[in-house]
This record gives sequence, C-alpha cells and structure tokens, in this order.
Amino acid sequence: MSEQSPVEKIKIASNGLRGTLKESLSDSYTGAVREDDTNLIKFHGMYQQDDRDRREERSAKKLEWLYSFMLRLRLPGGFLKPEQWVAMHHVAGEHSTGTIKITTRQTVQLHGILKSHIKPTMQSFNLAGLDSIATCGDVNRNVCCTSNPGESPVHDEVFQFASKISEMAKPKTQAWYEIWIDKEKIGEKTEEDPLYKDRYLPRKLKIGIAVPPNNDVDVFINDIALIAIIENDKLVGFNLAAGGGLGTTHGNPNTYARLATVLGFVENDEEKILKAVYETITVQRDFGNRADRKLSRLKYTVDKLGVDKYREEIEKRCGFKLEPARPYTFTERIDRYGWTQSADKKWHYTVFVENGRVLDGEGIDFKTCLLKIAELGKCNFRFTANQNVILTDISAKDKASIEVMLNEYGIIEHTDKAGALRKNAIACVAFNTCPLALAEGQRYLPTLISKLEPILEKHSMQHDNIVLRMTGCPNGCGRSPNAEIGFVGTAYGKYNLHIGGDRLGERLNTKFKDSLNEEQILTTLDELFGVYTKEKKENETFGDFSHRKWIL
Repeated sequence: MSEQSPVEKIKIASNGLRGTLKESLSDSYTGAVREDDTNLIKFHGMYQQDDRDRREERSAKKLEWLYSFMLRLRLPGGFLKPEQWVAMHHVAGEHSTGTIKITTRQTVQLHGILKSHIKPTMQSFNLAGLDSIATCGDVNRNVCCTSNPGESPVHDEVFQFASKISEMAKPKTQAWYEIWIDKEKIGEKTEEDPLYKDRYLPRKLKIGIAVPPNNDVDVFINDIALIAIIENDKLVGFNLAAGGGLGTTHGNPNTYARLATVLGFVENDEEKILKAVYETITVQRDFGNRADRKLSRLKYTVDKLGVDKYREEIEKRCGFKLEPARPYTFTERIDRYGWTQSADKKWHYTVFVENGRVLDGEGIDFKTCLLKIAELGKCNFRFTANQNVILTDISAKDKASIEVMLNEYGIIEHTDKAGALRKNAIACVAFNTCPLALAEGQRYLPTLISKLEPILEKHSMQHDNIVLRMTGCPNGCGRSPNAEIGFVGTAYGKYNLHIGGDRLGERLNTKFKDSLNEEQILTTLDELFGVYTKEKKENETFGDFSHRKWIL
C-alpha cells in the first residue's frame, strides 16, 4: 500500500468509526476525547473545539483548555419540519450556547456542547427524526440544493435528489446509533460498505445542486455539482461537474481554489443520475491523494488525472457515456428576501439572518419569533446557502397570521432595512471556537460593513448587490474566494484582500493586497470604488470591472 497519512491509519483501525469513543465519553477527568477519537468524532458530525478567548487565562492557571464540541445536523437541501425546529430550539437552549447557527451548507451547527451533553443532544435529535451522521469527516457532507421553491416549477423534483444522494452516500456503519443512541450492536463483524470500504474518502466531499437561472447555492464550489437542465418547465436531466473546492494553505503554492469543471449531461433517469454521482465519488476514493491531506480533495484528483481521464473513468464504472453538456444560463446569485410564491400557489418568506446567527438580542428576538411560528405548525423551514432561513410552504389562508407575527417581532422591518452589501455578505465562524482561525470572521464582519456603508453611499453604490465574503483562515468555509470582494484572515486583525470574482459564482477572485488592517481595507476600497464609479461600463458589476481593470 502507498504512503498514508496518520488519519488514514486511524480510519482503517477504527472498527467502522467506533474507535474508543465509548471509552472517551467515560473519561471524566477531561473535557476532551482521546487523540485518535478527535478524528473519528468528525464522522459523527462533531468537531472538538475550545474557547480560544480563554486559552491564555486557563493556561496561566494550569487548567485544561475549556473544551466543548460543535455538532452539525444532516439536512439535505436544508429542510426542517416545524416540529423539528421546535426540537432544535430546545436542544440548543439545554445543551449548547443557545445560538442556532445556520451554515453555508444549508444546515445548523450548535456550539459549546460539553462532552457530558453530547449523548443527550444526539438522543433528543434522534427523537425528532434528525441526525448528524457524516456531516463532517472524510465522507460526503450535507448535500446542498437551490433553496426557494419559487425558483422553478420543477424545484421539488430537483430537491428530492438532495435527499436521495444524501442517503446513497451515507456510511453504512451503525456506529452513530450504537454510541449515541445505545442501539445494540448486531454481531462482531464490521458492516460492509461498498462505497467507503474501511478507508472512507481521502478527504471531505461536497455535493451541490443548482436550479438555473439562480446560482444561490454557489454550485461550482462543490466537489460534485449538478446543474438542473429545464426545458419547457420540465426537468430533462443534469449537467454533471466535478472538481470544485476553495480551501488553500498560506505559503503552500501547491494548494489552490478551483471551480468545478462540467463533465457532461445525464438524462432525467434516477438510476443513471445516482450512478453517475456514486461513481464520481468512487474515482476520488480510488485515485485521491491519501498521503498529503492538503492535496487530497477531489479538485487535485481531477487535475492529476486530467478532466478527460476522470470522465472516462466515471463512464467506465457507470457503463454508459455522459452526453455532451446541455446549455444553461445563470443570471443571478441571490436569496429572494421577503415574500415569493411558487407554482403550486404556496408562499415563502426569506428572513435575513446576519451571518446565520439565530438568537435573541440586539433589539430583535429572532429565536423566540421563529419558535412561535414553528409552534403554529403552518410552515416548514428551509435554510439557504447564504445562511438565511425561509419560512416555506405557507398556504394562502395562513400567510396573514405569519406575517402578523413577523411584523410583531420586527423581522420584516429588519429584513427590509438591511443594506444590499450586508444582505449579500457571509462569514465563517472563526474565533472564538474554530481552532484554525487566524483572524475574526462572523464577530467582526458586521462592524466592518457598518464602516463600509458610508463609503458606498459616498460613491452612490449603496444599492449595488456586491458579493462580499470573509474567512478567518484560507480554508474557504465562508466562500471568500468566490466573491467579488473576499477577505482571508492572515493574523488577528489582518486580511488579504481579494477582488475580481464575478457576481454569478463562475469566476474566482484574485489576491490584490496582502495583510491589510481595518484602516487600510477602508482606504483601499474607497479608492477602488472611486475608480469603478468613474470608469465602469454600463451595467458592469464591480467584480467584472475589477477583473478587467486590475487583474487581467
């Protein structure tokens, strides 16, 4: 066997992802799990973290760092029933910091869960029909899909593929149920898993599904992307793309961000579509880099084999050829705030949730309002890839009562008043819990936007839907490489400034300046906006102008 990273050896020896997790849970002398289990716990939907704001204080007192766990739900396409929202609300209050954090992959993270609270949290979610299986780790992650049913008459048909792909690509081991739900193990033999075997994947794998003309899901940043091809309001199939991924490493030129390359078209045949996705995964499983985890994502495998060779390998395993890609057009990449109506006459209201943080305070009781709406049982909930929540599938007779509640809690006013830049901005979690963060993300971006808004007004750009994103490190969780303006943290209070990405998510940006502090960021963008407003062509976006003016 070729050279393997230490994580590969841990996976193979894990007995179907069980490891020593049961023993780790009973280690009462520490708030952490055992070293090898910190890798295995990811496959169960968790990361071990600590409060980085308190590291220095606790180290000075010779105390163990304040360990806790982040738990992420598996919600294909970001869908929740009202009773599941209620359960999630109460679990967040009893076992985590209380904040419901909407992620950029249409699911929810709860932070600050102590080790002794993990099992009760998992068991509460299980009772609500929810789980966290395979939301982290070297497996297929939460499957994303265009979120708003109002986007297309075929939205529901497309959306169903998110659940089908999620189920197909779920690990077969019953370890999650045995460890967290106390399900009895059947026999000593580890379950056979034709997809993952005992090695799982070389690294995480992400799948996204988009319904043109709106690329709200940022489909090309995924390892595997499906673009719905719709003709005469009928789904005729999907273009299949592969090789997206935004993570890089500072100082390592061998790492890079990449958008997925379209490989071909698969007709609207469920068996064929699932087979094509499945075999795209198996090629990565068998050819991906298992020695260097920094070079192990599918994008590197595509470039190592070459696009044609990767496609040929998929076709050989599928037993059928991919057809030539069908034409499609993206014209926007937005969440449709406020009320929209879908072809089935149902209503949907998209709430602006800054950086995806659902909580009470700062003048708006988001969490309480959404709980009360969920308790009515008159709507479902969908999360967007831009960290917002849609109150969805509302009948005409129930629309008024929900609108009254949204007005009573100031949600409609909040959503309507938020500026264009703020509504199109996202940030990763970063400090204080992410161990990889070099700089702030979600805690700082709202403040920076408040300082940018007067500059935008100065240049009459306050209504411009510029896509701005921030990450606390180069891993790309906040999708900053695929923005018109991207900030990538390099040190506390310092960010690389990237510009020139397009508004539709079809071109990555380029680093423009290194390690700027806040004053330098504001000064630089003021200058760039000034040039843009004077020299832009008619209807030219800031990203396109920046690419033409400063990048090419």
